[in-house]
Amino acid sequence: MVTARPSPGDLLVIDGRASVQFSGDRSLTFRVVSVSDQPTYHGWVWLTGYVINRRGNATTKREIFVQLAGL
Repeated sequence: MVTARPSPGDLLVIDGRASVQFSGDRSLTFRVVSVSDQPTYHGWVWLTGYVINRRGNATTKREIFVQLAGL
């Protein structure tokens, strides 16, 4: 679990603890490129980065909205 805001370069497992949209088989491994300073709900953050496949390759660039306590 990440206790602080993620930083560019961090590799995170995003699953249902971060947001219900990533529960079950929709979980993913995510390499953070940037963390938005945009105001959000308390404890939530916008992350931009790449989905990482099982071989460790970046496959898709995404922007995701997640709970910090679930990372």
